[in-house]
Amino acid sequence: MELIEICKRAKAAKYDIQKLSTGVKNRALLAAAGKLLEEKDYILKANKEDYDNGQKNGMHQGMLDRLKLDEKRIEAMAEGLRQVANLEDPIGTTIESFERPNGLKISKVRVPFGVVGIIYESRPNVTADAFSLTFKSGNAVILKGGSDAINSNKAITKVLRDALVAEGVSADAVQLIEATDRSVTTQFMQMKEYVDVLIPRGSAGLIRAVVENSTIPVIETGTGNCHIYVDKDADFEKAIPIIINAKTQRIGVCNAAESLVVHKDIKDSFLPLFAKAMKEHSVEIRSDEAAKSVLTDSVDATEEDFGKEYLDYIISVKTVSDVQEAIDHINKYNTGHSESIITENKETAEKFLNEVDAACVYVNASTRFTDGFEFGFGAEIGISTQKLHARGPMGLRELTSYKYKIVGEGQIRE
Repeated sequence: MELIEICKRAKAAKYDIQKLSTGVKNRALLAAAGKLLEEKDYILKANKEDYDNGQKNGMHQGMLDRLKLDEKRIEAMAEGLRQVANLEDPIGTTIESFERPNGLKISKVRVPFGVVGIIYESRPNVTADAFSLTFKSGNAVILKGGSDAINSNKAITKVLRDALVAEGVSADAVQLIEATDRSVTTQFMQMKEYVDVLIPRGSAGLIRAVVENSTIPVIETGTGNCHIYVDKDADFEKAIPIIINAKTQRIGVCNAAESLVVHKDIKDSFLPLFAKAMKEHSVEIRSDEAAKSVLTDSVDATEEDFGKEYLDYIISVKTVSDVQEAIDHINKYNTGHSESIITENKETAEKFLNEVDAACVYVNASTRFTDGFEFGFGAEIGISTQKLHARGPMGLRELTSYKYKIVGEGQIRE
């Protein structure tokens, strides 16, 4: 199907979707969840084709991890749809209301965007997540996944569309652009007549390309150069498991930790424990000069290392003299995503929470929790690192706009 036809169908469908009742939307989401599980062998077969192609093409291990589906991940996709079905429907809710002295009654009410375009890479689970959130928030969605996951995305989209049809809902609530030509992606970014908002989700290069080339309003999701700062008042028994989790649970995700910042007063006692843990998980350490006096087997860190999202078994180490230097370092090199401090000092923790410039700031917890599912949003459309409209994990409310409803009794302006 040609791009222009997909866009026209989405624009036509959005008016039907925004009128669906909460009950109809929830039933369709539950049916789609069931269909994903019912058709898991079909989806896994398609995903294996993509994964095998990725291996043949020398795809990086972190990207292969993003691409791969298994039964557990398909079950998680289905659970995400079920959770979204159980969430409160934001559409039609009143954000605020007031009455003017002239008697006009004004209400600010949540409404759908209309047609949401999503351009993403590698992760086929985004296909289901994006559908669930856009559909529950009353939007039609046009998906443009990467060529590396095309078979997986086609299979998942077919399953979702079949489930919608079975529930008497327009299948055009979710459409996939199957063309893998980059020129089609560029053309998609120019479809302002049909698409109300565009959300890129993927590498820094993809996000930059969308921001620079789109004529459609963009909600920018960001890469994750995430830090963990181990303060002089840290509990080491908390710190080590948190770092292991943040760095190694999944290396190919934007909320994985890429850099350790450590207070100089504890480097001699803490860094050997850290090095042992990283060695056990085959993580390469790149350290500054001060840390290298302890981490004698580490690689010298460069300026580039401190600002790099590795998506690999690599972590940089920076030594600081106090929490202010830690904050300054993080604010200089971070991507505005997720940052964490390990400390038992409440004043230090509060300072870190208040002064670190990021969408999500943690105390004594892994950065891996920056996720719509973990925040109770059911799923997420992405992690916004910008400051306009949405910031952090984007759930249902972040996929809505609002309108003002004004009710009068014959008032005219003098």
